[in-house]
Amino acid sequence: MGWVGASVALGFAGLAVLAVCAFKVYLGVRHLGRQLDRARRRLAPRHSALRDELEVLQERAARGEARRRRDGVRSS
Repeated sequence: MGWVGASVALGFAGLAVLAVCAFKVYLGVRHLGRQLDRARRRLAPRHSALRDELEVLQERAARGEARRRRDGVRSS
C-alpha cells in the first residue's frame, strides 16, 4: 500500500511541475504578443507610407507602359 501512495504522490508532483512549466509558457506567449502588438503599432505609419509610395510608383509605371505602347517599337 505504501508504494501506491508514493506513486500517486509522485504523479501529482509531476503534474505540478508540468503546471508550472505551462504557466511559464503562457506568460511568455502573453509577453511576446504584447511585443508584437507594440511593434505593429510602431511600424504602421511607415508601412502605410511605403504602401502609398508603392502605389505611386505602380501608377507611374502603368503610365509609362501605356506611353511605350502608343509610341510603338523604338529602335536604338
